[in-house]
Formats: sequence, C-alpha cells, structure tokens
Amino acid sequence: MTFTVRSLALAAVLALHSAGAGAQQATIAFGDLNQDTSLPVQVQADQLAVNNADGTAVFSGNVIVTQGEMKLAAGEVKVKYGADQSEIDQLIASGGVIVTNLGDAAEASEAVYTIATGQIVLTGEVLLTQGGSSMAGQKLTINLKDGTGVMEGRVTTTFVPGGN
Repeated sequence: MTFTVRSLALAAVLALHSAGAGAQQATIAFGDLNQDTSLPVQVQADQLAVNNADGTAVFSGNVIVTQGEMKLAAGEVKVKYGADQSEIDQLIASGGVIVTNLGDAAEASEAVYTIATGQIVLTGEVLLTQGGSSMAGQKLTINLKDGTGVMEGRVTTTFVPGGN
C-alpha cells in the first residue's frame, strides 16, 4: 500500500503500531510525482578523477547531480559503469548526501542511485522531511518511477496534527 504526502502521519503511525517486534518499515510518497528516469543526468563538482585502467570516475567536492526535478548533493559521487562500459549503471554517493524532489528532502550518510531502475537507496541515519513532518530510519529506498519510498530500521516519525 502506498500513501500520499498528506497521509504521511497516518502511514507512519500505522507502520509503527503494526510492526511489532520485527523490523519496522513505513511506505511513503516521495516528491509527489513520477520522475522520468530517462532524462539526462547532469553532474557538477569541484573535481573529476578518471581512472582508465579500471574504468572508474569519481566526482568530488560539492557534487550536485540533477535529473529532472530530482537533485542529489554529496561530498563525493563514484560512477559505476555497466558491463560493457558504455553507459552509467550506478551513482554511489557519500559524505552528507541530500536528495530533494520538489518539496521533499532526504538526508543520509550514503546513497546508491541505480539509473535504469530509477531506485535510490539511502543508508545511515536517514532523515526524510516532507513539509512540517519528518521521518527517520536506517534505510530509505526511493522509487523515482512511481514516486514512492520505504523507510526501514527503527522508524521514528514526527508530524504536525492537522497540518498534513
């Protein structure tokens, strides 16, 4: 079941009450839109290091990755190429990662964006803010293709009653 931004508080409360002793998770909406993951990906950074021997590229220093309405900012982003080395498979971000999509924002220690699937997995002290509400956990998986996300790992939420 997927919840809209307006029902974030209800979703979080239901998830916390129904999780029991197992791992806690909550399904949420992210960015309130379907992201076109075929749009061009633009990267800005202070430095780019390319290693032709192993086919890697690392952007570092104030890195900003933009694709449509989605923006990812981090201290460093490593580019992982597909098997044939002709196209980018994943962007691996670390160092104060922030992902924004319209009015929603998620912060984490690390993030892996798999471009073909449109999935971003944020890990490490994840904080999601949507308007006046916030949700924290250890892992947030965002599906940009349908604008949904799943927060896992001791999910904690704060919301403003009547404001969601």
